[in-house]
Amino acid sequence: MGALRIDIERLHATWMELVFPRQLDPGRVVGKWHPETDPQKLAYYLWAALGAPLVAIGYPLLLVGFAARFYASRVDTAVARVGVVGVVLASLLVWGSLTAATWLSQISFNGFVAVAVASVVATVSAALAVLFSRVGGRITSIVFAYPAAMTAFFLPPVVAALYSPSLADVVFANSQTFAIWLLDNVLAVGGIDELLRSRFQLQGVAYVLMWFAIAVPLGWLLGVLVALADVVRPASE
Repeated sequence: MGALRIDIERLHATWMELVFPRQLDPGRVVGKWHPETDPQKLAYYLWAALGAPLVAIGYPLLLVGFAARFYASRVDTAVARVGVVGVVLASLLVWGSLTAATWLSQISFNGFVAVAVASVVATVSAALAVLFSRVGGRITSIVFAYPAAMTAFFLPPVVAALYSPSLADVVFANSQTFAIWLLDNVLAVGGIDELLRSRFQLQGVAYVLMWFAIAVPLGWLLGVLVALADVVRPASE
């Protein structure tokens, strides 16, 4: 409970520091900034009150950031040991073995192509995620590394479904159900759902574009949550 209280206090201080100085990490000499004039006090406490419900909503997301940072650090440690080449070779070994097994099992040629294409997508996406994470910088990781990692998870089965009818029955059917839910709920703002329905048909490559459009902002969100976790509870602590 003490850790929860500290997290919430620092999260609210992070909110306050968007407008007011020295709220999150006050200097040892000058200390935390406090309002002096009446207009400053009014603005200060109004901003604090506005941040309270946002913190209540944001804290569960912050917990997701803590979890994502934990697993990302484990992956980063493993990647640091083998490097980019090691990641590519490991991906080629796993997906290559699966592709070879598909060929030896004498299933349809389309099934073999599906696994082969999925292996290429997964390997390229994983390599890009590692490369961008090695470039350094929080912005680079958020904008490029996390979306590439999400792409490595989401796109291979969707790409494989383009070449495998049996896989398509599962992937495309569920994708269409999910797309309808998104359009009717999340994107039913400002006529976005009507615009997408009028200009796009969900078939073929459109499924790949759909999941790519989901993977990229999801990667951005995950990267932002991890960055927020670093601010609220630095990894060294």
